[in-house]
Amino acid sequence: MMIFAVDVQYEEARRAARAGGALFEGWASAAPLSERVATFEGVEAYVPGEFYRRELPCILGLLGADRPDLIIVDGYVDLGARPGLGRHLFEALGGAVGVVGVAKSFFHAAAPARVTRGDAQRPLFITAAGLPLAEAVEGVRAMAGPHRHPTLLKRVDHLARGWLTPQIAE
Repeated sequence: MMIFAVDVQYEEARRAARAGGALFEGWASAAPLSERVATFEGVEAYVPGEFYRRELPCILGLLGADRPDLIIVDGYVDLGARPGLGRHLFEALGGAVGVVGVAKSFFHAAAPARVTRGDAQRPLFITAAGLPLAEAVEGVRAMAGPHRHPTLLKRVDHLARGWLTPQIAE
């Protein structure tokens, strides 16, 4: 199964964003098959409850024509009764690609599963579309790395922040 993890960081003053992503084969992969980074200008301003409006175009731009089996986003798929970033991504891809949301903080209206990894006291909050939540939970639990935040998700965060450059370009 091909999995693409993605994260986006913003430079508010320039209304710009930097997206970072890594493609890997299977939940337990310790290293990516490829990595990519892209910068986007003119991103939407942050509007509470409409986060997807600024992040979704960046994720779709980073994906291009590629369609992995699964995409992991930093955030929620659903926000209770409202669709979150992950649900908007799932729908934008015609429901053909599963989406797993991995959030570091709890959102009161969501109904996430909680996954505690390593010696961490705080859980990660997992939501999913296009695959059973239990499968997403077991997948995140199986991801490589000894800490709360899986190694490849931390790497994607660092790519998006500009702290790393892609080591395995396509």
